[in-house]
Amino acid sequence: MTDTFLIRPIQPDDDAAMAAIIRAVMPEFGADGPGFAINDAEVDTMYTSYAQPRSSYFVVERDGVVIGGGGVAPLQNAEPDVCELRKMYFLPTARGIGAGSAMIQRCLDAARAHGFKRCYLETLTGMDAAQVLYKRSGFTPLCAPLGGTGHFGCDRYFIRDL
Repeated sequence: MTDTFLIRPIQPDDDAAMAAIIRAVMPEFGADGPGFAINDAEVDTMYTSYAQPRSSYFVVERDGVVIGGGGVAPLQNAEPDVCELRKMYFLPTARGIGAGSAMIQRCLDAARAHGFKRCYLETLTGMDAAQVLYKRSGFTPLCAPLGGTGHFGCDRYFIRDL
């Protein structure tokens, strides 16, 4: 394997791979109970879920295998100019190769194209490398959540202007 990877829009055939990735990664960080994204209905139907207006989802592919993904969509119960960086998860083989930074940039570009002015995200204590990446990508911490994601298990919140 090489450190080269491809970021591309999700396709219907990617749903099973992304569901498996989400279900593998979240328990790694203790995020497999109530209040976490692992329980969202869209986990099994990512392509359809992000084929909605002002939504985009991308996968990271390496050597023909999907190893991660991330997307943006309107933040529920928030101002219409705020999107959420959502379902950004990577297998261990995708970490440390620049895929996270590249995915954030791709998602932020999509958010701008959808007309959003700010991007919000939620994460949790223990996802330290992800938080470093978010801060390096221009996100700043918030003291409380925005919108209504239903992810009450998350305890770290970030936002950035687009």
